[in-house]
Amino acid sequence: MAFAAACLSSGATMAREKVTVDAPAPDFELTLIGGEKIALADLKGQVVLLNFWATWCVPCRTELPTLDAYYSLQKKNGLRVFAVTTQDSAPLSQLKKLFAAMHMPSAKRIKGPYGPLTGVPTNVIIDRSGTVRYAKAGALDLDALNRLLVPLLREPVPAS
Repeated sequence: MAFAAACLSSGATMAREKVTVDAPAPDFELTLIGGEKIALADLKGQVVLLNFWATWCVPCRTELPTLDAYYSLQKKNGLRVFAVTTQDSAPLSQLKKLFAAMHMPSAKRIKGPYGPLTGVPTNVIIDRSGTVRYAKAGALDLDALNRLLVPLLREPVPAS
């Protein structure tokens, strides 16, 4: 059991905060594959989907292309999707071809209370006002993405 929990760790820093649906999203800082850093504050007014995945995860391999295509279609409406590679995936050097083919940004790590994970894939959806609206292990298909994200994308951007 401890081994399974270790395998599912995302490398997230534990803190007193935790990810709770219908509560403000805890701060995070993503380090993208190219080294760029993005914080939750940088994404204010956008709908954010954090997808935690691993190369060995069969449902992840099905979900990633769906998320990437969905992101390509919905980014103009304020959707930001980040594929966060878990530490137990293949080395980043072996994933360069995959990352080059994807439209959504890929992150090699996240700082914040977004782990340990209970399984992969795990998806966290944060609305335009910074509230966690979904946080669950399990792959999302097109119907689930539409059901979860379209209402959030239709919400107005909060006033500053």
